[in-house]
Amino acid sequence: MKAVSVPSFENILVRATNWVGDAVMSLPALRMLRQRFPGARITILARPWVADLYAREAFADRVIHYLPGKLSSRLRQAWALRGERFDTAILLQNAFDAALVALVGGIPQRIGYARDGRSFLLTTAVPVPAKGEIPPHERFYYLELLRRAGLMDGLPESDEIRLDGAAAARTDGERAFEQLGARLPVIGVSPGAAYGTAKRWLPERFAEAAVRLAEEQNGCVAVFGSAAERPLCEVVANAVRNAGVRAWNEAGETTLRQFINMTAACRVFLTNDSGAMHISSALGVPTVAIFGATDDIGTGPTGSNARVVREPVDCSPCLLRECPIDHRCMTRVTAERVAQTALELLK
Repeated sequence: MKAVSVPSFENILVRATNWVGDAVMSLPALRMLRQRFPGARITILARPWVADLYAREAFADRVIHYLPGKLSSRLRQAWALRGERFDTAILLQNAFDAALVALVGGIPQRIGYARDGRSFLLTTAVPVPAKGEIPPHERFYYLELLRRAGLMDGLPESDEIRLDGAAAARTDGERAFEQLGARLPVIGVSPGAAYGTAKRWLPERFAEAAVRLAEEQNGCVAVFGSAAERPLCEVVANAVRNAGVRAWNEAGETTLRQFINMTAACRVFLTNDSGAMHISSALGVPTVAIFGATDDIGTGPTGSNARVVREPVDCSPCLLRECPIDHRCMTRVTAERVAQTALELLK
């Protein structure tokens, strides 16, 4: 690796990760970058579907949308970056494309992991940590990039991943629920998971647990998800309504910013291992996450306001998209257990 001229970093471009969960887990690294360069201008280059995550964050001076499209379109976007005169690019995204954009954008210092055959495009190609070299949670993967590049000396003092804009988001979310006619407190539910059905707990059990919590808290239920998950979310919402509790299906109805706001205003949040889980936890909302096929040690929520529920079965975590047998890691998790975990968290 070439040496990094740290004092010259005054106008930094950060290529953000492409998915919400990864973007949340990279927040500690971005916060450390701001601490290391308090006077620098830091711009986040992000796909539109994750860009709103950074809207209220103190480490970001500006967010630029990086639009998907053909190679020619992406190169035009990269060429336009030349006018910004960035002196450094920090590539949290691992793809070849991220390094190519930084090169075409005329950015003289290009720092990223040596992955996807892109090392020759980087001025600082950082070796990827081998298994066991860093703590297992994915947030350390992004922090280690900065450490190995000589941009930080130690790890953050706090073990929690947090969104700085949580308080402002909560205020906006309460207003949004008021406009819906939803009475606070609201029990948030996210029954989907983009990776595959193996990560999904049973929708009827999400409903059962949410009803129990709504009755205990004298509140209502809001169900969240993508547009593609709307039918799944309607199953949950209908089951809640049939139990006599008011419910709203917001799947496909919110932007990321609106989802962040409304989640911040929830009393408690029930979720699978998903981007929604990472956002809820980072907002400091009491979060109960049901894990099965995936590894909560590597990608679980952080902080004292989060709890993981999982059933220890011999085939979990399998990391498969679809369960090839009986989905026992999820079917053995009861609604009562999830509801009780949430109630204990709320005490």
